[in-house]
Amino acid sequence: MPMAHSQPAVRKAWWGVVVLFLVHGLVVSTWISRIPAVQSKLHLSNALLGLTLLSSAIGAVLTIPAVGYLISRYGSKRVCTFSSIAFCLAVVLMSLAFDALSLAAALFVFGALAAAMDVSMNAQGVEVEKGMGRPTMSRFHGMFSLGAMAGAAAGGAVAARGAPAPLHFAASAAANLAGVLLAAPFLIRDVSGNVERQHRLPFRQIPKVLVALSAIGFCILLAEGAIADWTAVYLRQVLNAGAGTAAAGYSVFSGAMAGFRFLGDFITERLGPLRTVRSGCLVAAAGLLSALAAPSPAWSMPGLAATGAGLSVIIPLVFGSGGRVPSVSPGPGIATVTGIGYVGFIVGPPSIGFVSQIVTLRYALGIVVACCVLASLLAGFMRELQAPGTEVVEPALG
Repeated sequence: MPMAHSQPAVRKAWWGVVVLFLVHGLVVSTWISRIPAVQSKLHLSNALLGLTLLSSAIGAVLTIPAVGYLISRYGSKRVCTFSSIAFCLAVVLMSLAFDALSLAAALFVFGALAAAMDVSMNAQGVEVEKGMGRPTMSRFHGMFSLGAMAGAAAGGAVAARGAPAPLHFAASAAANLAGVLLAAPFLIRDVSGNVERQHRLPFRQIPKVLVALSAIGFCILLAEGAIADWTAVYLRQVLNAGAGTAAAGYSVFSGAMAGFRFLGDFITERLGPLRTVRSGCLVAAAGLLSALAAPSPAWSMPGLAATGAGLSVIIPLVFGSGGRVPSVSPGPGIATVTGIGYVGFIVGPPSIGFVSQIVTLRYALGIVVACCVLASLLAGFMRELQAPGTEVVEPALG
């Protein structure tokens, strides 16, 4: 049976997970904010930089299955602690690169550790949510968005002052490592709650609900990746927006997503996970459809905001639901959903680019609308899951 935790321990763990999500966003955005500096230092073309960045995604996808097993074997607290410490330090590796190959190797390690921390802190979040008895995953993911915005702002300020990337990364690593070391002792142990569940997920034995959740994750992360990479290009090329307005489009989307993530748990408590995911998908589809039909950049902004608001709570709920599938341990469950979702994030942007060569970018982005509608239909499988915070009665073995 799952371990019982006192409410004071659960409350402390909640704050610990909050810090870890914040740190994850800070570390990721620290690297992103200095990509131009590293590119300039290594004299990389855009094409070569794109290839090196792909190694980070490859590292993440290849690592996620192993992380699921490690969580089910050792517990999310231990895996989360070690991966978080390593991830904070890994950001320094990119500043030490001396050519494209060494940068690709550094990014492979960085992506692998990012995924390990991502999966393990989500698994820990599921345990905390169970202990609290109410939804909280959306606020956790909101802290990641807050960390990402804060890290990007700080990185921009540091870059504007001409601070070298190695010094910036070292200072970031030290500050974020301190946060992890303060938060890690508050996490709750969960390994004994997983001993009766499957540690590995042979393809033929994956429950249908987990397949559906993975497909939703694929669709939504494909949508997020496509919007991140193509919004500014769409506004610039199709709607003839100025450079500043084109860049503001993604800011509007991101701001709405971050804001609504802090409201997501409130919404989930009232609508339930199924209706929250389904309605979010439909709001996102309607919002993006409105943005694509808009005759000018100004008219497209409300649609982009609605898209961000609609997508905001879906990934937190889907990742959390992956850790609540009966007969499947939270680690492998979350790893399955996350791994397939990451694939969507990787293939989405280039797919949109390829299709846009055939039917124009406006119609190519219709793929994202279709993905949101498909995800809303797949949300029906979530009826088989217990609500966040409730316990699952394990079947007797033998």
